[in-house]
Amino acid sequence: MTQATRERIEFTDFLETLSAEQWDEPSLCAGWTVREVVTHVISYDELGWRRTAARLARARFSLAGANAIGAADRSRTPSELVALFRAHPRPRGLTAAFGGMIALLDGMIHQQDIRRALGLPREIPGDRLRTALRLALLAPPIGAFKRARGLTLVAPDLGWSRGRGPEVRGPGEALLMAIAGRRDAVGDLSGPGQPILATRL
Repeated sequence: MTQATRERIEFTDFLETLSAEQWDEPSLCAGWTVREVVTHVISYDELGWRRTAARLARARFSLAGANAIGAADRSRTPSELVALFRAHPRPRGLTAAFGGMIALLDGMIHQQDIRRALGLPREIPGDRLRTALRLALLAPPIGAFKRARGLTLVAPDLGWSRGRGPEVRGPGEALLMAIAGRRDAVGDLSGPGQPILATRL
């Protein structure tokens, strides 16, 4: 949970720097603004398991549908969303499962969805990024395993590699975002496997 908490705190610090206009800018999540992405990330923290189950039932047990329900909640202003993040530095609810690993992965990818869209990069701690890459390949909802199948992923900046087959090489952050389905990151990658990965996005 420590890595997830650190990611949440850094995410909150970043959100406090955004202007009112930036909250309404599109993110890399198709159809979601920055505000909707942020609302989604925090949306499970106040739900107990009963209300989480009710949301999933409302979404016909589609996780993507349940996430969309959370993102669509416009009852809070940006400052209220930041305050909610501050109140919950340690993720709770559904994303806190598996020792907070869901929260770490969800928070990191979505923070990058916002940062990349706004042109505001950051340097992610290497240990945290290595953990996220490993988790992404194990998390079925992300679909990273299918996108990376038959490829060797290499992040020289992290001293990290996984897989077999044609090599896809680049910064760890770009690899994470690409295998998570973000086409924006593919241009930061190279190698004979890069065109193959690009066709899978």
